[in-house]
Amino acid sequence: MNILVVEDDRRVADFLERGLRAEGHSVSVASTGTEGLEMAQRLDRERRSGDRPTVILLDVMLPGLSGLEVCQTLRSQGVRTPILMLSALGAVDERVTGLRTGADDYLAKPFAFEELLARIDALARRSDPAPGPAPAGQLAVDDLVLDLATLRASRAGQPLDLTARELAVLELLMRHPGRLFSRERILANVWGAFEDPLTNVVEVYIRRLRSKLDAAGGRALIHTVRGLGYRLE
Repeated sequence: MNILVVEDDRRVADFLERGLRAEGHSVSVASTGTEGLEMAQRLDRERRSGDRPTVILLDVMLPGLSGLEVCQTLRSQGVRTPILMLSALGAVDERVTGLRTGADDYLAKPFAFEELLARIDALARRSDPAPGPAPAGQLAVDDLVLDLATLRASRAGQPLDLTARELAVLELLMRHPGRLFSRERILANVWGAFEDPLTNVVEVYIRRLRSKLDAAGGRALIHTVRGLGYRLE
């Protein structure tokens, strides 16, 4: 996904850029409202020509044009790219103003990075819905099947003896086949905020899970992208 970050606080912009790139996104950064407006217009043209989905993360307080002015201008020009407004101003009237200006969502600072990712995913789905029916009852990737009702997994018809954490990791990967998950995102989804971010628990569980899946036969399904994370495909 293409993500444009319009943020004048260098520390916040760097944090967002590093985190989003670790999730496999293409990230552009603008530090003023004027620059952000120009980059948003260009990305919208690329999106219309069939490029990847685009989401704009737009700070409210910006030098030059404010985030509200940027949003209002884009909408007046017919730019429909999803906009997630970020601001330290989290009062109800501030959020209402942002949404009425044309933003699709509003997130008050400080925010949890995992919540930001979830909101970005929701905006991307809304603007570019994936074809095909939603999974009902079970997930399947190749010959790997996970029954969501019983939380039992099997491969090529053979039951897999998985722990609760292994099942949680597997479900996360199977719900998004082909998507690259950073270790930080797996840690946040499966362990929440209760685990030291410097731990190697993700690597340990991926290794155990991969061993059990591969022992059941067939091609390798969990793939490591060195320095970036893991995907199941």
